[in-house]
Amino acid sequence: MQARITLEDVAALARGCAVLGTGGGGDVRPGAIAARRAIREYGEVPLVSLDELPDDALVLPLSGIGAPTVSNEMVHGTDEPVRIAEEIERIFGRRPAAVMSSEIGGGNGVAPVAWAARLGLPLLDADAMGRAFPEVQMVSMYVAGIPANLVVMTDVVGNVVTIRPVDGLWAEQIARAVCVAAGSSALMADYVLTARECAGAVIEGTVSRAIAVGRATEGAADPLAALTEELGAVRLITGKLTDLERRTTGGFVRGTATVEGTGDDRDRTLTLEIQNENLVAVEDGRVRAMVPDLITVVDSQTATAIPTEGLRYGQRVTVLAWPCDPLWRTPKGLETAGPRAFGYDMDYLPVEKIA
Repeated sequence: MQARITLEDVAALARGCAVLGTGGGGDVRPGAIAARRAIREYGEVPLVSLDELPDDALVLPLSGIGAPTVSNEMVHGTDEPVRIAEEIERIFGRRPAAVMSSEIGGGNGVAPVAWAARLGLPLLDADAMGRAFPEVQMVSMYVAGIPANLVVMTDVVGNVVTIRPVDGLWAEQIARAVCVAAGSSALMADYVLTARECAGAVIEGTVSRAIAVGRATEGAADPLAALTEELGAVRLITGKLTDLERRTTGGFVRGTATVEGTGDDRDRTLTLEIQNENLVAVEDGRVRAMVPDLITVVDSQTATAIPTEGLRYGQRVTVLAWPCDPLWRTPKGLETAGPRAFGYDMDYLPVEKIA
């Protein structure tokens, strides 16, 4: 177990989170800048496991909510996590003991380093997705059957909204409406739990995992091969981005991206369906990979992950796919974040069987 997150770790963490973000979770660059600044100002961030926390310690899951295209322009400041922590202390009568990323993918996996440093708290080596998902209820705690007891949100203006939803689905509906009112970007805490309640309800080791993924390409003669091996991924196609349709609506980025194969993949075409994240990959009417498995677009030369808002015509890319955490393959996991949860009329098939 890595004891602390240092300045030297931020670049690897950011690269790994970008890969695990499957195109979403927000751009890692603002989060990496904020993390480095916070470490310089407040010190290195302890990285702790659940068994290092007292059973009654409060764990504060934090994430940005909204459209990634908006969050790139409306960057969170340093006061938002303070406002949320103060509201949590007011409600529970005690301070949080650790920060946790709600989703390890994208900027939401990197920025918690800055938030934890600002609050003077350790970062839990865990998250609630093992990747990135676009909706509030798409977290491991919901799959584990824990009630969505509380959501606290704040925006760049300083508004603080506390929600007491009846379940995770209502948490998504109300939080999304608040997010849209805030300009489609806000900071959110939900499923504030004790360390005892987190056991079995969060996905452990994901911060360390992201750092390992990020380090896999450092100094590699073939970064793409090194990343593919580290992930245990399937290469779906290598080619050029030839068509892109993308729009921001209802607090999400939605659209499609088309990759035409080059080299050994010439005469092949792969289409990606997007809702913040890459959800489904289709070739000639046949699904090659689908949520909740992970689908990521990377630069073919550097193996750097490209977020959905960073896709551009003409980019030379490779599309990789690999298995999700086993939690998402349970009946409740598939009901929550399988293809039908996003409106696709298809039964889930594991990527290792169909790709």
